[in-house]
Amino acid sequence: MKRIVVATTLAAVFIVSGALPGVAQDAALTVQNSAEYGAYIADAEGRALYLFEADTQGQGGAGAMSTCKGDCAAAWPPLTSAGTTQVSEGVSGEMIGNIQREDGTTQVTYNGWPLYYYVKDQAPGDTTGHDIEDFGAEWYLLRPEGEKAED
Repeated sequence: MKRIVVATTLAAVFIVSGALPGVAQDAALTVQNSAEYGAYIADAEGRALYLFEADTQGQGGAGAMSTCKGDCAAAWPPLTSAGTTQVSEGVSGEMIGNIQREDGTTQVTYNGWPLYYYVKDQAPGDTTGHDIEDFGAEWYLLRPEGEKAED
């Protein structure tokens, strides 16, 4: 019971401070580079964002759907935004969209793919979630062109 209270308290502190990945008023997408994987989409702090192959990729700004909920969303927090999504050089504003999650939050999409963080990525530039199977499907970094990063 004590662990739950501590974890809940810490989560509340992170949410209030804005330090928890995925919680944002406005979102911002940037391009980061990895020697191993090349260019990929990240947030404004350089934290990697991933696509989940079990999700439905939207087409033409519609039809995207997230299947990552519950324990999955705890391990792979969705990038949400209560405002607009800003873009940096190399990110296509035309590929940005959003979907409504079951919990009422708005999740950011890129080229129709809902975007997620990975909790095991500890610092900007970490890409430990790339090309792993978790929660029944593969997770990949997303290229600025909107396609999954291939090794």
